[in-house]
Amino acid sequence: MKNRKLVYTLVALLFALGFYVYDHFSWGEYFFADASITIEKDISFQPTSTTGQIVHHPYYSLSYDEKYEQAEWVAYTLSADQIRHTKFKRPYFERDKKVKTKSAHYKNYSNSGYNKGHLCPAADRKFSKEAYDETFLMSNVSPQTNAFNAGVWNRLEQKTRYWATKYKGIFVVTGGVLKPNLKKIGREKVSVPEEFYKIILDYTEPEIKAIAFLVPHRDSNKALYSFVTSIDAIEKLTNIDFFPNLPDEIENKLEAKSSYKQWSFR
Repeated sequence: MKNRKLVYTLVALLFALGFYVYDHFSWGEYFFADASITIEKDISFQPTSTTGQIVHHPYYSLSYDEKYEQAEWVAYTLSADQIRHTKFKRPYFERDKKVKTKSAHYKNYSNSGYNKGHLCPAADRKFSKEAYDETFLMSNVSPQTNAFNAGVWNRLEQKTRYWATKYKGIFVVTGGVLKPNLKKIGREKVSVPEEFYKIILDYTEPEIKAIAFLVPHRDSNKALYSFVTSIDAIEKLTNIDFFPNLPDEIENKLEAKSSYKQWSFR
């Protein structure tokens, strides 16, 4: 009887420990191998929000802009060990319940001529079913033509995964350039960006580097490096400060550059 009670006590303690770990460990955080820096929920790499509506999910964070019915940015880390080719069943798109003003409904895209374009790509989150399914929240979607989504933008997403493998771990911020008088679709008037940006930061030692892309919303056969611009230029277009908590010396140097020489385009 005493042995049985001891077993029950140990089982209860293990369950309690398991729930504690689940509640207190941030599964969305990733530690780079050579730098003790946490990402998604750590404000050190969190961009500013022009709307004040920042939403944290386990595998990415975003700033939602109700005026344009989409995120002004989605930010996440991508590490070499997260690059997988697992085949998951594609889920339905769903509203994001964490968006207080309610994210756009997927029906806005019906017969619009635009795809529900992922900002954090589903292919970047194939390391778990939970992470993969999370990318199908409507807060992670922006209207994109099929030619753009499956063309030049897809090429850039593939290149991003290549860099995550090559450089072990990167931080990604992406979104559409939101501004007045954009074309709108659906009953909720979802804005259609004319340009999309993607900013990639490699914060691993010894070479800290960043690269920024500004891509017109149309397919193109141009080389990806032809869309490289400076982070400063994208900040002027969006009014977003992408790395406000980096040391000024590092931030100023990274954001002024529009060179791609440090990055492999193989």
